[in-house]
Amino acid sequence: MKILDREIGPGHRPYLIAEMSGNHNQSLDRALEIVDAAAAHGADAIKLQTYTAETMTLNLRMPGFVIDDPKSLWAGRQLYELYEEAHTPWEWHGPIMARATSHGMHCFSTPFDDSAVDFLESLGVPAYKIASFENTDLPLIRRVAATGKPMIISTGMATAGEIDETVRAAREAGCRDLVLLKCTSTYPATPENTHIATIPHMRTLFGCEVGLSDHTMGCGVSVAATALGATVIEKHFTLRRADGGVDSAFSMEPHELRQLREETERAWQAVGQVHYGPTAAEMKSLAFRRSLYVAQDMKAGDAFTRQSLRIVRPGFGLPPKYYDTLLGKRVNRDVPAGTPLSWDLIT
Repeated sequence: MKILDREIGPGHRPYLIAEMSGNHNQSLDRALEIVDAAAAHGADAIKLQTYTAETMTLNLRMPGFVIDDPKSLWAGRQLYELYEEAHTPWEWHGPIMARATSHGMHCFSTPFDDSAVDFLESLGVPAYKIASFENTDLPLIRRVAATGKPMIISTGMATAGEIDETVRAAREAGCRDLVLLKCTSTYPATPENTHIATIPHMRTLFGCEVGLSDHTMGCGVSVAATALGATVIEKHFTLRRADGGVDSAFSMEPHELRQLREETERAWQAVGQVHYGPTAAEMKSLAFRRSLYVAQDMKAGDAFTRQSLRIVRPGFGLPPKYYDTLLGKRVNRDVPAGTPLSWDLIT
């Protein structure tokens, strides 16, 4: 499949998405700086989130509308206030997308309701991302699929049955290019809760491209996912975690994004294909295998002994597997020490 001119699939290095989310900290200048840094450090795309607090939740402080998990990064925060702080003002989308385009980088977004889809369509986005928390919102899935644009859907928390419903809804509504992202919806996530072994299974089960939305720290999980066939990697991205912000604690910094780009590309290159025998690059190394050599000067008719026949480097003689067969055999002419053994020397 393609997003604009970029092929996505096993034949290409992973497509890297830098998720800005709320890391702009309500500064357009900072948002543009994030775009510049993402482009400079190897991202293929910058991703936004398109919503308002009103389209996300109700402005209430009753149970359910306040985060009560003491282990959450946002413990005690009212949902409405959190979304007000984190949202990207809609009037910023155009300038951010223009800045990305100036770098030759894609820019698209995650819509959270129909009004966001309508707005993003007016901007001509090349693709859409569906967040894990919306992957069971089938009306939204159908609305996005109807645009005909490529869809990237995170699968955090979703059962295989729920993913099947989502994929069917998307395809029936017109989606032809689909990527599912294995995702663990904890912030940050831990490697032991990531279960990237699901990636090749998901590809087989749903018949589409599969990647990883990675909330772990560092790039190790993403590199491992690439080795398992992930063709898209998404990571939250910020300029400096120390600057704070709603998502900063589990976001990559620019030097880490550069490392992610380099290491996932290495992992993709290393996967290759099923292959046995020497590669083209290894052909010269065959000379340094062990092989059979005459170790002492021999006269015609002399028999090989353990002293006169040795298994040594280099590899220009007969293979070592013939050693026991050749012990006691006689040479048919004078042979100096250092001669690689060949069948024409044997009587």
